[in-house]
Amino acid sequence: MTETRNLVLIPARMAATRLPGKPLLDIGGLPMIVHVLRRAEEAQIGRVAVATDTPEIASAVRAHGGEVVMTRPDHPSGSDRIFEALKQLDPQGQTEIVVNLQGDFPTISPGNIRDVLPPLADPAVDIATLAAQIHTDEEATNPNVVKAVGSPIGPRRLRALEAGMRIDITIVDSVPRGVDTPADLETARKILAGGS
Repeated sequence: MTETRNLVLIPARMAATRLPGKPLLDIGGLPMIVHVLRRAEEAQIGRVAVATDTPEIASAVRAHGGEVVMTRPDHPSGSDRIFEALKQLDPQGQTEIVVNLQGDFPTISPGNIRDVLPPLADPAVDIATLAAQIHTDEEATNPNVVKAVGSPIGPRRLRALEAGMRIDITIVDSVPRGVDTPADLETARKILAGGS
C-alpha cells in the first residue's frame, strides 16, 4: 500500500477590505498567517505551503521557516490560487489530497485540520469539509462563524455538486473561528494568549 500524498495549501492575500493587511496582523508576536502555518504543520498530515501573490506575506512565512508558492494576483478566489500553487508544487500530479486551509483561521486546532481527512478514505467522496454545531447566540449571529463552519454552499461547491461530485461533512466539536473584523482579531488574540 502506498502512502497517501497530502498537501496542505494556505491561500493568503492582502486585499481584505474590512481588515486591511490581515495576514500580517500581529497575534501574540507572530503574524496571523504564521499561526495558521503552525497549526497546519502541527496537524502532521503532509507537506504545507502558503500560496500568495504578496511579497510581504512570502517574506513573513519564509522568516518563520515556512514554504511559499508565489501565484498570480488576479485570482478570483482562494480555490483558483490553490489550483495554480498545486500545479507549481506538483507538476507530475502525484498529490492525492489537497487541503485548502484558509489563511485567516489562526485558532483552528491541528485536530480539526486532521478531521477533514477521514471522509476522503471513501473513494466515492470527492470533497470533504468541516461543520460544527452552533451553541451560543453570538455564534448564531456572527457571519464569520457561519462561514467558518461551512454552512453556506458557495459557488465553487455548487459547481462541484452540479458536476456530480460528492461532498461529505465532518462534524467537529469546536467552532473554528476566522478573522475578518477587528473584533474577530481581538477574539483570536484572547484565545491564543490562553494557549493553543
